[in-house]
Amino acid sequence: MQTLKGKYISLRALEPEDLSFLFSIENNEDFWEISHTQTPFSRFLLKQYIENAHLDIYEAKQLRLVIQLKKTNQPIGTIDIFDFNPQHKRAGIGILIDPVFQKNGYASEALDILIKYCFSHLQLHQLYVNITADNLNSLTLFQKKNFSKVGLKKDWIFSKGTFKDEILFQLINE
Repeated sequence: MQTLKGKYISLRALEPEDLSFLFSIENNEDFWEISHTQTPFSRFLLKQYIENAHLDIYEAKQLRLVIQLKKTNQPIGTIDIFDFNPQHKRAGIGILIDPVFQKNGYASEALDILIKYCFSHLQLHQLYVNITADNLNSLTLFQKKNFSKVGLKKDWIFSKGTFKDEILFQLINE
């Protein structure tokens, strides 16, 4: 699918071969704050998740795509559509890039591809994202993509013994 390909990366569906990659991401405690996870995932559960990833976004109300390097096909992260609501033409999005591959523009390219896919193929009117106030990389990324700050949730996330504010951003397809 050309729609999900960029210059350096492509987005693709989950494959059975992604089990080890998904296991390492989902069980990395550094990512638990953004994924709202508190317990590890077993390989068995993740295998079941991958097996059910074929469900249509209109049925599952979510879609997880793997971000991979085009040159090597190496997975470097994931990008998600969640809370998909076709009636109101909106969805939430989330992105995670393995820290080893951050600061190379891959998140920016993946986000460009996903925005185009959501607005053209899914015909969504708006996308939203929730970002903790201390996540400067994500704040910068989404603001560069013209997401507008529309709300602040005070003390919304409790992590590592402290409360953090969470900022709500929206991108409206004009």
